[in-house]
Amino acid sequence: MQIRGSTVLLTGATGGIGQAVARELRRQGAELVLSGRNEDLLHELARELDARALRADLSRREEAEQLAADAGPVDILVANAGLQGGGRLERYDIAELDTVLDVNLRAPLVLARLLMGHMVDRRRGQLVFMSSQNGKAAAPRASLYNATKFGLRGFAHALRADLHDSGVGVSVISPGFIRDAGIFARSGVRLPPWLGTRSPQDVADALVHAIEGNRAEVDVAPWPMKLGSAFAGVAPELFAIATRMTGGDRLAERITEHPQPH
Repeated sequence: MQIRGSTVLLTGATGGIGQAVARELRRQGAELVLSGRNEDLLHELARELDARALRADLSRREEAEQLAADAGPVDILVANAGLQGGGRLERYDIAELDTVLDVNLRAPLVLARLLMGHMVDRRRGQLVFMSSQNGKAAAPRASLYNATKFGLRGFAHALRADLHDSGVGVSVISPGFIRDAGIFARSGVRLPPWLGTRSPQDVADALVHAIEGNRAEVDVAPWPMKLGSAFAGVAPELFAIATRMTGGDRLAERITEHPQPH
């Protein structure tokens, strides 16, 4: 899939990762349709990048459908919008649970469903979903977030299988700890030196690689985290024990104790 000349709908464009992705896609020659909740920042970014701006609050179910209609036919969907959903499950009331589920999981599925028909008809397109290393390895203080990212990752891989030979690719981006953006950056928590972080630009570069190479999944994480995620996939209980022994539960507590939007 060639980015240059393609029309891209990017959700979550006003976040730190979203802005890096938007700027990189524009450098690659994409025509952008940007979506986000922060209307002032959204329009400022759209002016900078000569893009269309469509404000949408994806926690409102009807707005996901309206966004697809307003965007019109696109060549690439980048479903980047997401809420952190960190902390213990009991900190959320039912309405807050629904909000995280709707933004992180339901909205990407709805947008894919409504936008893929045009891509299939043309036998050309790419659906890209922003998952996480938390979609591969269960982590303490992240049961809700894990649920959405495991679900999104599973959906994307199954959809990729369904669309095999259709001309439409499906990719998953799985970042680890990202500096300068998101709840981890806001927390100010220092990681053990062996664990490491990546930048929003690293995520943007990985996304370009995924689109142009039709990659099924691209990890954006240092190799220790990649190894840990692989280990978690084959031995989840041993991974949980190792996480506790190395202080991962205390680290997660420190990161998620900071207020976060729901």
